[in-house]
Amino acid sequence: MVMSPVLAYRWRWGALAALLAAEAMNLLDATIVQVAAPVIHADLAGPASDIQWFGAAYTLPFAVLLITGGRLGDIAGRARVFRIGVAGFVITSLACALSASAGMLITARAVQGAAAALIIPQTIGLIRGMFDGAELPKALGSIGPVMGLSAVCGPVLGGFLTHADVLGSSWRSVFLVNLPLGIAVLALTPLLREDRAAHRPRLDLPGTALATFGTGLVVYPLIEGDAAGWPAWTWIALAGGVGVLVVFWLHQRERSRQGRPALVEPSLFGNRGFPAALVSSTLFFAVMNGLMLTVVLQAQLTRHVDVLTSGLTLLPWSCGMAISSWVSGAHLFPRIGAKLMYGGLATLLVGTLLLIAAYTEEPGYLWLAVPALALGGLGLGMFTTPFFSTALERVRSHETGSAAGLLNAVQQLGGTLGIALLGTLFLRTGAAPTALWAAAALLVANGFATAFMISATTARP
Repeated sequence: MVMSPVLAYRWRWGALAALLAAEAMNLLDATIVQVAAPVIHADLAGPASDIQWFGAAYTLPFAVLLITGGRLGDIAGRARVFRIGVAGFVITSLACALSASAGMLITARAVQGAAAALIIPQTIGLIRGMFDGAELPKALGSIGPVMGLSAVCGPVLGGFLTHADVLGSSWRSVFLVNLPLGIAVLALTPLLREDRAAHRPRLDLPGTALATFGTGLVVYPLIEGDAAGWPAWTWIALAGGVGVLVVFWLHQRERSRQGRPALVEPSLFGNRGFPAALVSSTLFFAVMNGLMLTVVLQAQLTRHVDVLTSGLTLLPWSCGMAISSWVSGAHLFPRIGAKLMYGGLATLLVGTLLLIAAYTEEPGYLWLAVPALALGGLGLGMFTTPFFSTALERVRSHETGSAAGLLNAVQQLGGTLGIALLGTLFLRTGAAPTALWAAAALLVANGFATAFMISATTARP
């Protein structure tokens, strides 16, 4: 049966709606939970480090399983894996909402992150499989506004849902909101056209296990070490994690030498700009996620405002990011190019320094905090818009999948490390400035990594 052009058009854009809703669901979940984390901890009790784990338990498996999730889509079919991931996300969201203890919630969050790692890598491939010609850039371009809208709505929605206490659900509603979204996505998945790689790759299960174990050994002591007083086991775990990651890298090189599939394409590191891009991405998203958590903790634990006010505190940040992303993509990046990233880092640094002043000078708190957060958001959009295209500029066609997956993975890993580092500094001192000074230092370091990336990318081959 031949589908009419009108029906085909509606079918494609209906399928795109499912993919965009899944992207939004993932982004909303991350920001909503950050705002609700102190309330969750107050209800479920447990050590203060659990506040960090509510976020890190999700982003850590998401980071290390992203590439494997993409490979599973290549092998088993992207629509099928996407459907399984969404179903898993809905089930684990319900498990999060029903958790009776912090341990149960953290475990459910980890499985939820693994489910998200099945969803997100499939979206670009499915869009490319459904659209072509002039429709393809329009379809791909719709991802940006959805991400911007999710960034704006997430903190506010998290604060509103928790504050509203619908039917006595309190913080549990921030997970229950995923159920109608996920069910709606599942209802639209029959519209997805199955798509898979022409040459099916094999999985690198030993590499996945090494990456997961090594990263976990690094993150765990960073979150738990301060509360435990940094005993010997924390340093042993950190050293062991670094050692496991070295073994992972040697394993990747050996598999590549033998012509076997690897999680990471070692040839990417022959281009000196790409390792710099990985460092830059890790540092930048560590600052981004760590700053968001610090602002929420400062609002709820130091200033003792309610969760709704805490969510609204991040509104200038989110709006600045959404506006800047659009302006940078439409006007600034085409004119300025990769050097726009310097402006983004400088703007974010100024916003961070103003925020330190706001938290130090209590009488001027609101007058400084609002423009500081708005500047921070503007800097975020100015940096992220040119970053990915610059980072991938020298990547060869056969390396694109591995490079994109690795950039997304270190983005999530950076966010996890930022939550661990800045969250620990805040909980140790009970005030935001120490954590914010650390964020400022990370931004300066990122400036050097970004300069190296740009110089390597723009140099003649």
